[in-house]
Amino acid sequence: RWFTHFYVVSVLWNGFLLIWLFRAEFLGESLPSWIQDMHHALGRDSQSEDMGNEHFSALLALLLLWLHSCRRLAECLWTSVFSSGVIHIVQYCFGLGYYIAVGSTVLCQVPTNVRNGKELSVRICWYHIIGVMMYIWASLHQHRCLAILANLRKSRSGKVVSLSHSVPVGDWFESVSCPHYFAELLIYVSMAITLGIHNVTWWCVVMYVLFNQALAAVLCHEFYQKNFSSYPKHRKAFIPLVF
Repeated sequence: RWFTHFYVVSVLWNGFLLIWLFRAEFLGESLPSWIQDMHHALGRDSQSEDMGNEHFSALLALLLLWLHSCRRLAECLWTSVFSSGVIHIVQYCFGLGYYIAVGSTVLCQVPTNVRNGKELSVRICWYHIIGVMMYIWASLHQHRCLAILANLRKSRSGKVVSLSHSVPVGDWFESVSCPHYFAELLIYVSMAITLGIHNVTWWCVVMYVLFNQALAAVLCHEFYQKNFSSYPKHRKAFIPLVF
């Protein structure tokens, strides 16, 4: 339940960055000086060569990140049923910092001078279409899987009747123990595709999400195997048929 705080911060912060980037791209306004200072601190040169379509790609990726945070916040508030588990203070602080840094990472993929007064030329490329389609597909499955987990603790009328763990079935749960973690990875991969596939910085973010979600999935998978003797043996922990 403490993850709710992460998504509140992400919605507010990344929404703020999204508004400023939109105004800079379409209205020709300059980014605030403190955002430009942040760019310099993170190594982005304001005079970097204009790479053309990377501006629209960054705007689209930041929009997808913000929409993802909005959906996850809504799910935390109205879909998921949480137990009384707690979170370590270090993980809590890291999580807050992560959602601030990840939006800033997208913003730093374009120069701080953005368009230099020029109008943004919106050119939709094949990787934008593939990235958005993959994003929607993975998001739908993640929501379905989170709803399945929540319904395990609810009656047919929607009332919470238990906080105990049960074996989930349906959708991607038929293949892996933690399909919502796998979907999270796919969502970040879809953003990497949206940014044009070649963006090394965002692939580093994807690698972080891969190892982070894989570790959580393995721990969860081992919990299921330990506590449920009839747990399906064909299920993998994280990636269908692979891991």
